[in-house]
Amino acid sequence: MEPVPETREVIDRMAKEGDTDVAVVLLRMGRSAQEVVPECVGLSLGLVDEGLTFTLVASSKEVAALDAVQYLDGGPCVQASHQNETVAVELTDPLDESRWLMWARASAAAGVASSLSLPILRHGRLIGGVNLYASTPDAFDTHHDELAQALGASAEGAISNADLSFSSRMEAAESPSRLANQHDVDLALGIIASGQDVDIPTAHLRLAQAAARAGISEAQAARALSHMYHD
Repeated sequence: MEPVPETREVIDRMAKEGDTDVAVVLLRMGRSAQEVVPECVGLSLGLVDEGLTFTLVASSKEVAALDAVQYLDGGPCVQASHQNETVAVELTDPLDESRWLMWARASAAAGVASSLSLPILRHGRLIGGVNLYASTPDAFDTHHDELAQALGASAEGAISNADLSFSSRMEAAESPSRLANQHDVDLALGIIASGQDVDIPTAHLRLAQAAARAGISEAQAARALSHMYHD
């Protein structure tokens, strides 16, 4: 698997600042996931504190091979995507998991027939999560513990088929702008801390209060402050 363009952009930016850990961990997780579940076609790593999501997807060669297999065996993605069939679901019981799953697969991203979400905990605190996507409906069955161990996650709280639409790709697409915003905020905090002789938490509080009063975001306030000091 390889990074989507937005993830590659964030990784490159972080590398220029000397942070290569995320790239190493992300690629290692991708390899480990495919070793346990060869049908894995996507992986997204979300970091809570940083507010960033990094996504890997199967290469064009891998996707082509999977498509060929699905055409041969009439897999679920053939029915839902390639044949343009609509799956009608009458949700008489909203708690009926089989009916909910049928609807989820009908709206699944091309090439995705199952997903697995695993939390990443450190000392009992949630620091992130990993979403896995596979091309077959039962790819992750019986592999929860093995995947959790391989990826440094927790099998407790694992959720199956919660993101068949691969919505985490949209989170990854927003990560470059989030990283840029955080960079602007960090610069502004340095300016405030130095100019007003306060610590960073106090500087952050003052920036947040100024942004709230002006009705703008912290990033917008940070950019305005930076322009003022550099013009």
